[in-house]
Amino acid sequence: MEWAKRRQIYYATGVFLLFTAIISPFIWKLIHHKPTCFDGIQNQGETSVDKGGPCKLLDERVQKPLLILWSRAFKIRPGLYSTVAYIENPNPKSGILSIPYHFKLYNSENILIAERFGNVPILPGRVMPILETGIETGNRDVARVTFQFLRKEVWVKMFDESKKIDVYDEVFKPGKIPRVDAKTKNSDVIPKKNVIFVATLFDEVGNALASSRTYLERMEPDKEYEISFTWPKPFKISPTRIDVQPLIAPRVKF
Repeated sequence: MEWAKRRQIYYATGVFLLFTAIISPFIWKLIHHKPTCFDGIQNQGETSVDKGGPCKLLDERVQKPLLILWSRAFKIRPGLYSTVAYIENPNPKSGILSIPYHFKLYNSENILIAERFGNVPILPGRVMPILETGIETGNRDVARVTFQFLRKEVWVKMFDESKKIDVYDEVFKPGKIPRVDAKTKNSDVIPKKNVIFVATLFDEVGNALASSRTYLERMEPDKEYEISFTWPKPFKISPTRIDVQPLIAPRVKF
């Protein structure tokens, strides 16, 4: 009898060990999930939950804030204005996919006479213009303009593809319809699509005089293109500096 009981115990122990060996990997997988950027846990070198480390989404606490350098309105004709704001992102490898903004235009009595809302990506490590055109003011003159962002920044890892776009040989041509002609080239090995160029003219003391934009649907690698910017009437002050900024909307995969 003792031998039979011992044999039963041996069989039961063997079956238990075999069963444990079979189900252990499944239990381990249930308990030990592979870390991801969407698991709600601060792991794998993240600086906060699912932010930083290998994740595309970044911890806003370690990002330098955006700087609004200046904003200005330009009169196109009576009752019609354009506005531009220059924004600096001091973070060299992080940007914002889209952030809403708000221009407000005031008259000399500090009364709000027009406003414009929009959304814009913020590219990494650069100063970039935000331009709005065709703002109607009802024949009222603009004395000042303000600019603000309407939402907290959501930072992501980003590469600025427009850094591969070279702009050179900028020339201002005065006249009844003043213009700027320039040349541009895609120095990357892949084509660039939907490239926006914003040109801003400055006087000798650094005051912005006017802004305009143009667009190229596609830029082939190592191919030169000519671009032009125009304004509807002559300037009272001749510009001494031309700033042409290429902009390409970022693409970030999560």
